[in-house]
Amino acid sequence: MTRPGAIPGGPDQKPKDFGPALRRLLAILGRRRWVLGGVLLSAVGSVVLNALAPRILGHATDLIFAGVIGSRLPAGISRADAAAGLRARGDSTYADLVGSMTHLTPGRGVDFAAVGNVLMTVVLLYAGSSALAWLMGFLLNTLTQRTVQSLRTDVEAKVHRLPLSYFDGSQRGDLLSRVTNDLDNVSQSMQQTVNQFLNSVLMVIAILAVMLWISPLLSLVAVATVPLAFLATAFIAKRSKPHFISQWSSTGSLNAQVEEAFTGHELIKVYGRRDEVEARFDERNAALFESSWRAQFISGTIMPFIMFLGNLNYVAVAVVGGLRVASGSLTLGEVQAFIQYSRQFTQPLTQLGSMFNLMQSGVASAERIFDILDAEEEVPDPADAASPAEDHGRIVFDDVSFRYLPDRPLIDSLSLVAEPGHMVAIVGPTGAGKTTLVNLIMRFYDVDAGVIALDGVDTGRMTRDDLRERTGMVLQDSWLFGGTIRENIAYGDPDASEDEVIEAARVSHVDHFVRILPDGYDTVIDDEGGGVSAGEKQLITIARAFLAKPTILILDEATSSVDTRTELLIQQAMANLRTDRTSFVIAHRLSTVRDADTILVMEEGRIVEQGSHDELLTARGAYHRLYNSQFAGAVGGSD
Repeated sequence: MTRPGAIPGGPDQKPKDFGPALRRLLAILGRRRWVLGGVLLSAVGSVVLNALAPRILGHATDLIFAGVIGSRLPAGISRADAAAGLRARGDSTYADLVGSMTHLTPGRGVDFAAVGNVLMTVVLLYAGSSALAWLMGFLLNTLTQRTVQSLRTDVEAKVHRLPLSYFDGSQRGDLLSRVTNDLDNVSQSMQQTVNQFLNSVLMVIAILAVMLWISPLLSLVAVATVPLAFLATAFIAKRSKPHFISQWSSTGSLNAQVEEAFTGHELIKVYGRRDEVEARFDERNAALFESSWRAQFISGTIMPFIMFLGNLNYVAVAVVGGLRVASGSLTLGEVQAFIQYSRQFTQPLTQLGSMFNLMQSGVASAERIFDILDAEEEVPDPADAASPAEDHGRIVFDDVSFRYLPDRPLIDSLSLVAEPGHMVAIVGPTGAGKTTLVNLIMRFYDVDAGVIALDGVDTGRMTRDDLRERTGMVLQDSWLFGGTIRENIAYGDPDASEDEVIEAARVSHVDHFVRILPDGYDTVIDDEGGGVSAGEKQLITIARAFLAKPTILILDEATSSVDTRTELLIQQAMANLRTDRTSFVIAHRLSTVRDADTILVMEEGRIVEQGSHDELLTARGAYHRLYNSQFAGAVGGSD
């Protein structure tokens, strides 16, 4: 039964600010402080070594350049004398250049030994940087995967603490999309962006420090366009954010549509609604395409814009640097290193811009996951929980009221007593509150007023596990998991022996069809029950309930999928099982409840009639009308 209301955090929810979700995601990363510290230390070491290399490599350029110039000057004089001679000939610019070259020796060529030492130092620096980068990648991969594993565990645990109303008001496909697609997207985004973000930020800081060391003037030229880059990134990101939210919401909506169509594909074909389903799919697919295209296109403009600014920086640095070399303020090696740094400086900014769309996508998925983690949970079990002293199965409803929505009454002032060993049948039209009644017994929902007592103990004072361990439930929609028939039956009692499993199968009439299967009880069935018929699936779920030996047995249209003969056999088996146990049977086919000790007739959440089959027929009330609608000939013959 679908309950009113929408899933919290569903596709219709308005986007939230990214800041809280991003900070929360980083806080989850920070739970593993030692690993995170190792990542930061190795990242800093790798970046520092990588940043020092061009500066030292520039020294090799200076040695080579000084050797070339020195070989053209007369030997036996000092560098100052050579500069003075050039200035006397009127070549002041050349004289300033020679005077500023501290490694120049007139008449001496390139010192290849010194150049080799410099190059070997650079190689060692790059090798150390690479080793530390590998270590950072290893630690970061461990950190992100452990974080996502922890997040998956938190989501799984949270799902089991959510009330049934959360799932009743949700689209199953969207919920599955959150715990699969969105979690995978968070994992991929963290894996790619954290590494890139750390490297980029640290590289910008390290390179800026070295550039200031070389030349504050050129550094000012290099960073002149950075504020413009940040403003452009913020402007573009603000406009792409809603589209990333829409992208993942549309993904969830599309998954819900696909899951619904795959589950009901037979009915779609029977009723000839394929065109309608395809049209709805195309509509949602088009919405996903539109939001994805806009998100990627808008955010994708960040990188080209930053690259354009980087090229402007390169031209400006080259021009100003050339003038500084000519004036002797900087060496050629320093300008060469600075140009390399300026390209490296804009590269991290470009990477930050290019990864921003990926970061937004990951944070948008994280928001959807956090919506589940922040959803309101079931009311906790009482600390001083009570438990029945004996198991008889006496259920008492005392003036119980319940409603799904505050302004829509469903069950008001309901009182009844179900004695141990009795079969209580609940009948009535669709929407009368039959399933709601047993949901209240199981505490899938808590009552708004009144008390439901089991063997003298208010079920609200019992733990849910204690209550449900005393209850067996078989629904109209049978559920099996991938595994053998034996494993599916033993799900009712994992500690049951082989003989107990077979006995439960025998009394529920599973044994007779399992024996003819090639692998018997070891026959593997999938989670959709493939390999057995719908009726046989239901028999397996009934055998599972028998094996659990519950104090209370609830059957919600449990025999609707079996033939009449098997239905009679199951009723006989349940009669044996009901000794000192209470059974609640929800039925639309009144032939299945004739032998019930008490029949409750519900209309609009109220018990309008109560009694045995014969008593209710004699009263000629609501039950008589229901029975007459199904067995008009039999009722007419008895009048």
